[in-house]
Amino acid sequence: MKVIGIDPGLRSLGWGVISVSGSRISHVANGQCNGVGDDMAARLLALHTALTQVFRDHEPDQAAVEKVFVNRDGAGTLKLGQARGIALLVPAQAGLEVGEYAPNTIKKSVVGVGHAAKEQVQHMVRLQLPGVEFTGPDAADALAIALCHAHHMGSAASLARAAKVRA
Repeated sequence: MKVIGIDPGLRSLGWGVISVSGSRISHVANGQCNGVGDDMAARLLALHTALTQVFRDHEPDQAAVEKVFVNRDGAGTLKLGQARGIALLVPAQAGLEVGEYAPNTIKKSVVGVGHAAKEQVQHMVRLQLPGVEFTGPDAADALAIALCHAHHMGSAASLARAAKVRA
C-alpha cells in the first residue's frame, strides 16, 4: 500500500510517498509543488496541477494532510487554509479518504515528543526511511505526515483485529 503525506503551503506544498507492507515501511518518492506568481488563483491552480500529477505518477492508496493551526496572523492562516483545500481536494478527486493530523500528533508519532524541533523530525524520518534524500524541508515534513498516518493505520488495524477476536 502506498501512503502520501501532504504538507500544505502556498509557495511550496510538500509531498512524500511511502510504501507500507505490514510493519515494513520504505521510501518511494518526495518532492515539492511550487505555487508560482503573486496571483492567488494562479498559485492555487499551479499547486492543484502539480499535486494532481503526483497522484497520477504514484497512485497512492491512502492520503494524510497536516491540519492548519491558527496563529496570531489571521490573514496568513486563511491563505494557508486555501492551500490546505488543494491538499484535501486532490486526494478526494482520486477517491481517497484523507487522514488529518495536528502538528504535535505528527511529531509525537515520528519522534516521540509532541514539541520536537524540525531537525529532530528530519533525523527520525531519516532513521525510519534509510537512504532518503529530501528535496526540501516541506518534503521532509510530508514524509513525517505519511509515517504518522502509517503508524495510525497500523494501530487502527491492530485494534480492529483485537475487537474481532473478542467478538
